[in-house]
Amino acid sequence: MGFFPFFSNDLGIDLGTANTLIYVSGRGLLIDEPSVVALDKNTKLVKAYGLEAKRMLGRTPGDIEAIRPMKDGVIADFDLVEQMLKFFIRKVQKYPSFILRPRAVIGVPSGITEVEKRAVVDSAESAGVREVYLVAEPMASAIGMGIPVSEPSGNMVIDIGGGTAEIAVIALSGMVCDMSVRVGGDEMDEAVVSYLKKTYNLLVGESTAEQIKIQVGSAFPLEDELEMEVKGRDLVAGIPKTLRITSTEIRDALNEPISTIVEAVKQALEQTPPELSADILDKGIIMTGGSSLLRGLDERLRQETNLPVNVIDDPLTCVARGALKIIENLDAYKPVLLNTHRKSR
Repeated sequence: MGFFPFFSNDLGIDLGTANTLIYVSGRGLLIDEPSVVALDKNTKLVKAYGLEAKRMLGRTPGDIEAIRPMKDGVIADFDLVEQMLKFFIRKVQKYPSFILRPRAVIGVPSGITEVEKRAVVDSAESAGVREVYLVAEPMASAIGMGIPVSEPSGNMVIDIGGGTAEIAVIALSGMVCDMSVRVGGDEMDEAVVSYLKKTYNLLVGESTAEQIKIQVGSAFPLEDELEMEVKGRDLVAGIPKTLRITSTEIRDALNEPISTIVEAVKQALEQTPPELSADILDKGIIMTGGSSLLRGLDERLRQETNLPVNVIDDPLTCVARGALKIIENLDAYKPVLLNTHRKSR
């Protein structure tokens, strides 16, 4: 390295449908931004990334389009993901990439295909990463929470993100059984948009639907039901309209995506070997991921499974924290990786 002091450039990356998080060795969480890219429709040039681009969603002039290049936890637009990753990685690097190219562990859905894995690795390599490793999100979450994944005792982790819900039973550094359903926060937002359209002829955007879900959304009846004012466009009159909606209505709207997640959890429990089922009965189910914060989702799962369910503190950063732990202790965590080490050319 010559005159550069020793500097670890390892990255733990959660390349999520909704948000991208990057932890850097010794420096903590440096990137926590929406996975959104703003594009000029005419020139196809990128105008903004992350937070700046998300502010443009649904508010852009005709020639600028805000795009989410990740769909259901996997890459939908290879070029845009590559550019977005490059932008975020450059933002966190102390030294130019030609001097010190980083190594990275990236969290991906457990149900990812070989083609999708290849796309993530290629994107990261093109963005300047020297060595790329992939880890399933539930495994990264478990490691991020400090669960000793190499022990024979079983742990059940549910990671609900923007695009997927991942359910895994982890023991001996592997996923004994795992279910991945492409249902997450995005499907919940779409369910809210669809409900308001059908019930009230009111059209709202993605960002508004997300706000409704956060403010009054729930998966289980609340002690004090909530309500809020919603602004949108009347589809019949074509003019702006305001109405009040309740948490009871939004719970009905969210029932379908939530039921899909509940069913996947039940299926995973059915596939779990009896010895590990006993461990889960003792320890309960651990929930992580941004969408696990939906009010009453833990209670709904408790009722449906008769098991203790706990939402961990800071569930949004779990995957990225686990990914960084893996890259910092690569030899110890080799068995949990989805791909063997590949050096970029």
